[in-house]
Amino acid sequence: MKIAVLVSGGGTNLQALIDYEKENSNCPYHIQLVIADTKKAYALERATNAGIETKIVSPFAVLGPEKAKEVSKEEKRVAVSDAALEAAKAAGCGAIVLAGWLTVLSGKIITEYSNKIVNLHPALLPKFGGVGMWGHNVHEAVLAAGEKESGCTVHLVDAGCDTGKILVQKKVPVMPGDTPDSLYARIAPEEHKAMVEGVCILAEMLN
Repeated sequence: MKIAVLVSGGGTNLQALIDYEKENSNCPYHIQLVIADTKKAYALERATNAGIETKIVSPFAVLGPEKAKEVSKEEKRVAVSDAALEAAKAAGCGAIVLAGWLTVLSGKIITEYSNKIVNLHPALLPKFGGVGMWGHNVHEAVLAAGEKESGCTVHLVDAGCDTGKILVQKKVPVMPGDTPDSLYARIAPEEHKAMVEGVCILAEMLN
C-alpha cells in the first residue's frame, strides 16, 4: 500500500516508519510521498535522506504570500488540505498517515480518503482530545488532571477532531514529579511503535 505521510515537525514518527519499511521485506506499506505544511519541518530532511519525494503545502506555498495573509484560518485549512489531497492522489497513494501534522484537515480530503487516514495522538483517547490538544498542551492537561497513566493513540480520522475509530493504544505510567517533558520522553518510544503498528493495521484493512 502506497502511503503519503503528512508532517509538521521533527519527524521522529516518520523516521520510525522509514526504518520499519527498510528493515522488513514484508512491510505492508511503502512511503511514496512526504507532505509538510511548513518548509521548516526537519521531517523533510529525513524524507530526502531516505530518497522519498517531498511536497510543501504551507498556506504561503498554496495561496501565495499576499492571499495567505488575507484569508481566514478555515480557508487556509481547506487550501492546505486540498493541496495535500491533490498531491497524495497524484502520487497514487492509497492511504494517508498524519505523523505530527498540525493542520486540522478540512473538506474533500476527509471524504475522498474516508477510513484511509490515520492519526497519532499523544494521549489515551477519548480523553484529552479535540481542538487545541496537541504536543505539550496534552501532557500539561494530563498532569493537571492528576491522571495515573497516559500514552498514545493511533486512530482513523473522521470529520471530528480526534474522534475516529481507535486502532492502537500504548500506555505508560504517570510518575510523581513528572513534567510535560519527562512524560513526553516516556511516551515517545511508544509513539514510534504505535505509529508502525497502526499503519500496518490500516494496510491490512485496505488490502
